[in-house]
Amino acid sequence: MTYAPFKLLVLTTLLTTAGSHAQEAAAPAPAPVALPAMEWTPPALEPFVATYEASYKGKLAGDATMRVVHNEGMQWRVDMAVRGKHGFASVLGLNIEQSTVFNNEGSVYTPLSQSTVKKALFMGKKVTGTYNWQAGTAQWQGDLKKERRQPIALQRGDQSALLLNLSLMRDARPGQTMTYRYVDVGRVRQYEYRAADTTENVQVGELSYNALRVHRVNAGNDEMILWIANGVPTPVRILQRKDGEDEIDLRLMEYQGA
Repeated sequence: MTYAPFKLLVLTTLLTTAGSHAQEAAAPAPAPVALPAMEWTPPALEPFVATYEASYKGKLAGDATMRVVHNEGMQWRVDMAVRGKHGFASVLGLNIEQSTVFNNEGSVYTPLSQSTVKKALFMGKKVTGTYNWQAGTAQWQGDLKKERRQPIALQRGDQSALLLNLSLMRDARPGQTMTYRYVDVGRVRQYEYRAADTTENVQVGELSYNALRVHRVNAGNDEMILWIANGVPTPVRILQRKDGEDEIDLRLMEYQGA
């Protein structure tokens, strides 16, 4: 999914005093001074529930909920539900639910299963997938084309769409480049991301976050940008841009531990 960052500037005012017998000279305008970036600490994986405001092409479309649950042992689950409540999305009754069960192996999150359910007026689609690490293949069933229901050879580190967000939060460091292989709904993609050299202040609703901007380098016309903040377990903003324009924009409204 959706994402241009905002930079907070310190504006300094110069006050000059005119002498009783000297002509006052106009002081040059000071250059804006950027706030220093905070030391970056990657957010830890922990259970949470986060609510986002969802916009489509600049117009409010609905909301989204991201949830991370610790099942037991190494096993976790991440869910995302998007609900259309405004405009055309509301008329269609559009709802999308995604879920990935995965193992937290420390340096890598390993997907075990994935599901996607799309519901709308006169339309419904359901797709489920299994990452069979013993057999070394992933395969999806459901409302997909035949070629996307074929087995895919797995590689260690392969990520589902939802899991990729969590992996970026774990791995991102200022100035660092990260590479992942995306394997989801019968597709394989190689994605490269880069984190900004410093953090920046990002305004989301009434709150301001000191956040690290992470963007997909090899996105072509489909850009993907995330902002990750110190102490926040989920991205504070997720922006998808198409052909140079904002398309899907998710902005964090609130979050709490699950």
